[in-house]
Amino acid sequence: MTDPIHVSALHRYPVKGLSPEPVERAELETSGFFPGDRLYAIENGPSGFNAIAYRHQPKTKYLMLMRDEALARLRTRFDDATATLTVEGFGEPQAFRLDTEAGRDGLADLMRRFVPESLRGEPKVLAAPPQNRFTDSATGYVSLINRASVTALEDYLGSPVDPLRFRGNLLVEGLAPFAELEMVGRVIEAPSGLRLKITKRTVRCAATNVDPVSGIRDCDIPWTLDARLGHRDLGVYAEVIAGGAIARGDALRPVG
Repeated sequence: MTDPIHVSALHRYPVKGLSPEPVERAELETSGFFPGDRLYAIENGPSGFNAIAYRHQPKTKYLMLMRDEALARLRTRFDDATATLTVEGFGEPQAFRLDTEAGRDGLADLMRRFVPESLRGEPKVLAAPPQNRFTDSATGYVSLINRASVTALEDYLGSPVDPLRFRGNLLVEGLAPFAELEMVGRVIEAPSGLRLKITKRTVRCAATNVDPVSGIRDCDIPWTLDARLGHRDLGVYAEVIAGGAIARGDALRPVG
């Protein structure tokens, strides 16, 4: 970690399984989640979700790219002020107020028509309770992707790989390929004083095989990583141990 590290992109995913949104800057709170990330999920049949006594559920309980690659063909954007999700890519653009029952029912109905073969029961749009999110990890995290690791993977596959396949919050440059995997336990700091402690490596699943634009499964990334490196890890999770801002272009430095 002697070379300069900087943030080249930031993304959030307001609805689990749907498209990413680039952001220029974000304010992260201590022990919090990435702002606006995984606020909603689309239940695929009864999941055991209970907003009062919330328990983390595996991603297989929801519509998600690992099984439902057609979701990648939808283009969505979320307006925080009105909690409105706009969806394009299936008929005329539609807008749904996800803070209302009617809006959530409308999005569920769209899914009923868009991916009927994926449904194991009635789809239902769920809102994450306060202090929780529909993340793959049972604990809060910010996900970090190393651009050099993606570049190495491109060399393994012999074809371009969009970093958005990995659905990370931070895309960083300046690290050696897969150097992020050796950073578990380390702390990095942004100019604002934001501190992130790297907590664990991210094991990759079949969702990464889906092209984020076409929705086509066009490669086998977990298998390729395993064959080349003996593991299926790319990227890491981090805990916010000191809140602050982070922006595209920010330098990150190791502090522990």
